[in-house]
Amino acid sequence: MVSGPLSDDWNGVDGDIAEGLNVRFAGELGDVTDARLATGVFLDGLAAADPPAEADSRDDVLLVVTELAANTIQYAPGPFTLRVRRTFDGVHVMLRDTNPAPPKPVPSRRAGKPGGLGWHIVQALGTVNVLLQHDGKEVHVFLPW
Repeated sequence: MVSGPLSDDWNGVDGDIAEGLNVRFAGELGDVTDARLATGVFLDGLAAADPPAEADSRDDVLLVVTELAANTIQYAPGPFTLRVRRTFDGVHVMLRDTNPAPPKPVPSRRAGKPGGLGWHIVQALGTVNVLLQHDGKEVHVFLPW
């Protein structure tokens, strides 16, 4: 299992595929990129051992991680934990943040404000479950591999 915090040495993120990726981030803007990079390295190792059934599977997982991390930075300031692991029929992404409110879609056509598509994209790409807790929430997304 890989655990954080991560450094600039992304070659160190080659954890045991069976254990998965487990990284804690401080919750800074650059952590969105770091979460995506760490996931990419993990998925490269996974693909070498167990190639995905569809060519887009890797990109879908990376997009979900990016959207979840970006939403966390925007709506749940503070540290977050990312876990990515192989399941018997796909990939399980879990992101835990500090905001106990459930995610909700934002209208995508707000005057003068970009965005609003992230939560819709996450829901379109995978099966989503949200576990609310008093000190935050866990968003679980199951994607095909």
